[in-house]
Amino acid sequence: MMMGRLALLLLLAFASLQLFCFADDDNNDDDVVFYESFEESFEGRWIVSNKDDYKGLVGEPVALGVDIDVVLGAAGLWKHSKSEGHEDYGLLVSEKARKYAIVKVVDEPVSLKDGTTVLQFETRLQSGIECGGAYIKFLRPQEAGWKPEEFDNESPYSIMFGPDKCGTTNKVHFIFKHKNPKNGEYVEHHLKYPPSVPSDKLTHVYTATLKRDKEVKIMIDGEEKKKANFLAAEDFDPPLIPAKTIPDPDDKKPEDWDDKEKIPDPNAVKPDDWDEDAPMEIEDEEAVKPEGWLDDEPEEIDDPEATKPEDWDDEEDGVWEPPKMYNPKCAIAPGCGEWKRPMKSNPAYKGKWSPPLIDNPNYKGVWKAREIPNPNYFELDKPDFEPIAAIGIEIWTMQEGILFDNILIAKNEKVAKSYRETKWKPKFEVEKERQQAEEEASGLDFLASIKRKVFNALYQIADIPFLSNYKPQIL
Repeated sequence: MMMGRLALLLLLAFASLQLFCFADDDNNDDDVVFYESFEESFEGRWIVSNKDDYKGLVGEPVALGVDIDVVLGAAGLWKHSKSEGHEDYGLLVSEKARKYAIVKVVDEPVSLKDGTTVLQFETRLQSGIECGGAYIKFLRPQEAGWKPEEFDNESPYSIMFGPDKCGTTNKVHFIFKHKNPKNGEYVEHHLKYPPSVPSDKLTHVYTATLKRDKEVKIMIDGEEKKKANFLAAEDFDPPLIPAKTIPDPDDKKPEDWDDKEKIPDPNAVKPDDWDEDAPMEIEDEEAVKPEGWLDDEPEEIDDPEATKPEDWDDEEDGVWEPPKMYNPKCAIAPGCGEWKRPMKSNPAYKGKWSPPLIDNPNYKGVWKAREIPNPNYFELDKPDFEPIAAIGIEIWTMQEGILFDNILIAKNEKVAKSYRETKWKPKFEVEKERQQAEEEASGLDFLASIKRKVFNALYQIADIPFLSNYKPQIL
């Protein structure tokens, strides 16, 4: 009897475990809201904007060593192309100095208000990047006033996320637009101190995780680079929650308000020996011409090997003169040509006289308008995000070779991690090995590795929040 009950309990436990496992598998499937691998051509599934800056026509595949499907445009050229060195396809930005815009409408709008939402995609800067963006816009429903075929930089989005580098700009953007419930205006909020963009030509995966506890987490290649709170004023610019008070726009500074802390001393008199006309520099009378100076040799001479071109016409082109070259005799001498004494600072120079500054007896301090209650102030327990109804790439870039791949929207961090492990990591490891082999073959492995370490260290230093004011100089 006891053995029968034990067997029954084991059978029930096994059945429960099976049900749990199946339920878990179902949840994982449901957690993938959107996924685009670009293994199939994007033609007919993604829409290229027909606005003048981006409009395109569907063209025939062309031979470039691999099979590609092409959308020919007056602006940028999108291609369905393999990633260099892989059999894996992606969406390729193929021309430099162009604008690009392409969009994919999702089957059902994705709510960002409940639970966890993960936004993830891969980019590979196959030609490197000096000036361009590789970010994605997660767009609001079309009721907000946009159409896929007219997608452009003004199309309303909920979140913009991804790398951008040009000049002193080097950041992984995270920007969200939020509607002010008091005035109905949408405000763009930028993540402060975002992480920097990796400085190589490898495939990288970017992940933004929005959590129910008002937190966003930014990862690059599965490594956490930034964590922020949507409601924290120190994490976003401008803050999501407006200030309770604002300066009164109708308050004006009184005409008699004196805000000069220092004033010229009205009793000061210019000294009698003050010479305003003395030059800043004078000749150094103690200087001596260096021995061996070639006074009679010019610094430049005619190139003796230059010859007059056969098609040169003196009447049309003028009298031909040979190009100049640096005089080789000057290279071994202290100098050539007429020697002149060098200039030195004039000890008698004082410049234009001005009275010294003294404390202003009428100083009232820095004037500020009085504070009044902010009519647009509101409070929130959590952000009121607009849903995602489409995924768009709208960029301007000076570099070609930007490849987008494996765009994912999921409701589970584990799902996003599994995609990184199975889709991104194998490619990344192959590319790293190939890069190292190329460096070793060229004999630059040591130098390249040192350079890469230095750059990576500088990028990490630049991402330290309290050094944010110096980030452009560091980069």
